[in-house]
Order: sequence, then structure tokens, then C-alpha cells
Amino acid sequence: MAKTGTTTQGLRTAIERSGYYPALVAEAVEAAVGGEPIASYVVHQETTFDANEVRRHVTVLVLTAHRFIVSHTDEQAADSSSPTPYATTSTESVKLDRISSVVVSRVVANPESYTPGTPPREVVLTIGWGAVSRIDLEPAACGDPNCEADHGYTGSSTADDLSLRVSEAGDGPDTVRQTLAFAQALSEATAAGTAPGR
Repeated sequence: MAKTGTTTQGLRTAIERSGYYPALVAEAVEAAVGGEPIASYVVHQETTFDANEVRRHVTVLVLTAHRFIVSHTDEQAADSSSPTPYATTSTESVKLDRISSVVVSRVVANPESYTPGTPPREVVLTIGWGAVSRIDLEPAACGDPNCEADHGYTGSSTADDLSLRVSEAGDGPDTVRQTLAFAQALSEATAAGTAPGR
């Protein structure tokens, strides 16, 4: 489930609607946002199945005039460190000028008959700001098939700080549209150096 909007009260309502520890999530997000006006947000709850356990996770993305804020909250079963179930929540605040990439991947059914404005079947929003990078390496080679020399390695580095996937089947078409709207607002804000309308 994902919700987007532009007001503090709307953000709180979306967090409450997710039903996932709303008091904990709202307190963490509101503390990170402080008194800044909200330009856009997305609240996305995801349920995963891990062996015999059901795990829930909520991600909240908030765009203000000068910052991008991301919050993650996970629940954990009782373990050796805690005799009772517990949740962890974290927030990160990133200045807009630190965001290096906003990637939107769209999956569209029947592309030969695509009509502009039709929401994609799935959207993956990937945002990079340099905190986490993935490096893919492979042995380098030359064009000579008989060459046995060591040519070192070649590879690429990809910013991979946050990836959020929503789908029409799992989250509904409104959620897909809302995620696209948030991605557009964030992309425009990073290009302009400030959030839209500020």
C-alpha cells in the first residue's frame, strides 16, 4: 500500500492507514521532517514471507523544500537479544543537492498497443545519493583468444541507496500513479535544487 500527498496531516493519515505501528513511524518521520513544509511523500508497506514467518516493512519517503527524507521500519521476532518481538525504525535526511540519480523503471504490458497516460504494470524507483554503491567486477580480457596474460579486472559502480518497487497487481494502479508522481516531484526538485512550488 502506498499513499502520496503534500501535507503534514495527509502524511500522518497515510501512515495511520498503513496500520503498521503508526505511532512509532509517525513520530520518527515527523521528528526528521521538523517544521519544514512537505512537498510530496509516499508511504509504502510491504509484507514478505520468510520461511515460516510473515515480516512487515514500511518505507516512508518525504520531499521538503531542501531535503529528501527516507524512513524504514521493520519488525523482528523475539530472539537472543530480546525476549519479546520488537521493531526498528531509522530515518535518513539527505540534502537535495546530494542526490545523484533518480531512476524510474517501468514495466508495460503489450507495448505495441500502449496508450500514453496508461499506468505501467510495475514501477521501480531507485534513488542514489552516494551512501551505498554496488560494484560489479569481472576479469578483463583482450581480443586474442590465445592470450593467457592477466589483464586485471573491469567493472562498474552503481549508486544503489534506495530501491522501491510497486506493482499494479500487488499495490493497485493508484499506488503506481502516486509513486510516479513522487518520482517526478523528486526529479524536478533535484534538477532545480529546490522542491516544486518553493
